Amino acid sequence: MVTGSSGRTSSATRPGGAGRAAGPGGGISTFKGQERALRAGRIGTPGLLLSVLAASAPLMVVAGVMVTTYQVMGIVGQPLLFVILGIVMALFSVGYAEMSRHVHNAGAFYAYIARGLGGTVGAGASFVALAAYSALQVGIYGIFGFEVASLLDRHLSLHFAWWVPALLGVLLTGALGALKIDLNAKVLGVLLVIEVALIVVFDIAFAAEPGPQGLSLHAFDPATLGGAGLGTALCFAVAAFVGFEQAPVYAEETSRPQTVVARVMFLAVGFVAVFFALSSWLIGVATGPGKVVAAAGDAGPGLIFALTDPRLGATFTDILHLFFVTGIFASMLSFHNVVARYAFAMGREGLLPAALGRTAKSSGAPALGSLLQTVISLLVVVGFTLGDTGPAGDPTTPVLKLFTWGGNVGALGVIALMATASVAVIAFFVRRGAARAQAGRLIASGLAALALLVVLGYAVTDFDVLVAAEKGSALSWLLPALIGLAAVIGLVHGRVLRATRPAVHARIGLGNEAFQLEKAARASGADGTPAPGAAAPSSQPARKEG
Repeated sequence: MVTGSSGRTSSATRPGGAGRAAGPGGGISTFKGQERALRAGRIGTPGLLLSVLAASAPLMVVAGVMVTTYQVMGIVGQPLLFVILGIVMALFSVGYAEMSRHVHNAGAFYAYIARGLGGTVGAGASFVALAAYSALQVGIYGIFGFEVASLLDRHLSLHFAWWVPALLGVLLTGALGALKIDLNAKVLGVLLVIEVALIVVFDIAFAAEPGPQGLSLHAFDPATLGGAGLGTALCFAVAAFVGFEQAPVYAEETSRPQTVVARVMFLAVGFVAVFFALSSWLIGVATGPGKVVAAAGDAGPGLIFALTDPRLGATFTDILHLFFVTGIFASMLSFHNVVARYAFAMGREGLLPAALGRTAKSSGAPALGSLLQTVISLLVVVGFTLGDTGPAGDPTTPVLKLFTWGGNVGALGVIALMATASVAVIAFFVRRGAARAQAGRLIASGLAALALLVVLGYAVTDFDVLVAAEKGSALSWLLPALIGLAAVIGLVHGRVLRATRPAVHARIGLGNEAFQLEKAARASGADGTPAPGAAAPSSQPARKEG
């Protein structure tokens, strides 16, 4: 019997486990034929970094999340919050990046969790990841449609309901999502570079023309973090970081996953922490730290544009509006690509229909996974459209409901996944007998897990504030319950697979490694001894179910 790095039997020894073994030239590339593999070597460090940073939508965070945090939570110390959370995310990345060297799977979060905590928990995590990233992606269509409709009305006197550009955005995103990832990376990269350049320009302008208190460092005083809104502000700030953890999703498509993925994660965390801390500080500098909360309350999401107009002129502000929209689109596309790859990974491993686990021959992209997310997006946008009874130009449905609800439900799921993944990292290396060698990384993962659980607790208890619902509103538990429901469905599905299809259950989290086990099995002798020249599989202890 041949076992792999998690101690499970190879698919060649299970009923129905044998697939098409040989690729071109006799090489082995996937565990069920060429169409089961994402195309390798498509994206390098620059392309991957731009792709994951695009998901964080810098301009949307600066103009939307930061201003809202000042406005609603009244936390003047928001810049210090980004520094603190940057440290937490760096601690999380230490173990998460090390896992990326050992496990290359488009189902990153759930694959890591499966390898550490067992296939059933991994199945639960897979459905949480699918629901969370899908909610994040679909929610963005609300603000995208509203902003595009507003731009067309303001500059071209063309009057469209928000859902018209939203639906067009769904179709365009779906089309791009089915294309080669390197093409997507180029689109995302161009939009991101322009977006960041614009933020740098107005940051410099704010520093050059500060408010009445000058270049004050008051926002970095720990005393500024006091107040009832701290927990909610933490959740908003964590949402601004979402994106960097997506790097392992593209591991199978990078040229050197052992180094590229880890490098990109640390670069992304460092960039987001420093860039957002400086930008949020300079917003306070432009108004004056003592006036930033009042200014945000008066101007709302238009604060950045109100601050740039007198300093940089109306033309720059109009350009900023335009690239605010393209930045939203870049974020939409980035999340769409992630959802498509999670669906692909789950289809490949039997957690979803097998058809989703195949890639397009022309592009090597998970085309059916992309199509699935496009259909879901269409249904959700149409559903919110039918329920929209407000007048034209009313942001209630597209922004305050679709965008806010989707964004916060998705962020809640990602925080839960990050905390669980941190625990899984510890379990993974302890079971491999590598606890002593990885002690520093395991301590970092433990600290990250504790910090993330604190943030998760705040997110759940303050969810009514996050979605602007009245105290006691059913929304405060119905929306978080969607993540809980996804977890329950996944756990039950995992248990059923374990009882009825153990070969499929054993494959959860392995991805293409399952095919490598098959390759080793086919090359081994009858007694299980590897044939001459065959690579012997690793001897990681068997994975135990929790």
